[in-house]
Amino acid sequence: AGVRIAEIYSHLNGQEYLEARKPDLWDEIKRVIEGVDASSCFTKVSKEVRKQGRTVYSPTALNEAFVTGFEACTPPWKELRVGYWVCSDPEINRRIAELEPVEQKRLIEKAGLIPRKTSNQVDFVKDGVAVEVQFGKYSFVAHDLFVKHMTFFSMGRIKVGIEILPMKTLSDEMSSGPTFYEKDLNNLVRQGRSTPAVPLVLIGVDL
Repeated sequence: AGVRIAEIYSHLNGQEYLEARKPDLWDEIKRVIEGVDASSCFTKVSKEVRKQGRTVYSPTALNEAFVTGFEACTPPWKELRVGYWVCSDPEINRRIAELEPVEQKRLIEKAGLIPRKTSNQVDFVKDGVAVEVQFGKYSFVAHDLFVKHMTFFSMGRIKVGIEILPMKTLSDEMSSGPTFYEKDLNNLVRQGRSTPAVPLVLIGVDL
């Protein structure tokens, strides 16, 4: 069975931006999703109590199938990793968010504080659009939405972030209790219409 898009939620006009400004990329993303062969990922024998001995979908294999799809595009989607500097002062962190790393470090030191090097990474980026495929634990999605996409947007590296998640019906057929679309949609809308302050698209996939 192939994967299909079951639900889409657009936050701060993320989908509208893609349709108006990046229609070819938006079509490419949908083609990659629909090109994933889920049946080839139906390979894991569950060790969970409630699914003991049942064959279920492997989150790792599904992730790898998405990686193959995005990397096969022309040009391929590529990982983006960015290093930057932070400090213990919230005001300075706000002021330096959009600066180049060398300038961030200089201003932190000028304030008499210790600069701390850190980095952020997103799986797939092309032409200002970032995509994360998340079949992992619940906490990973919050980190993607409120930290990864937000950080790259504030740095001017992306214009919109996309999160691909399993619907609950698919999640129930996977091992290791991954997150699911309905739960993360609820977590997002509870923050209000403008938080996080980055255009996002949540995509729920099913079979």
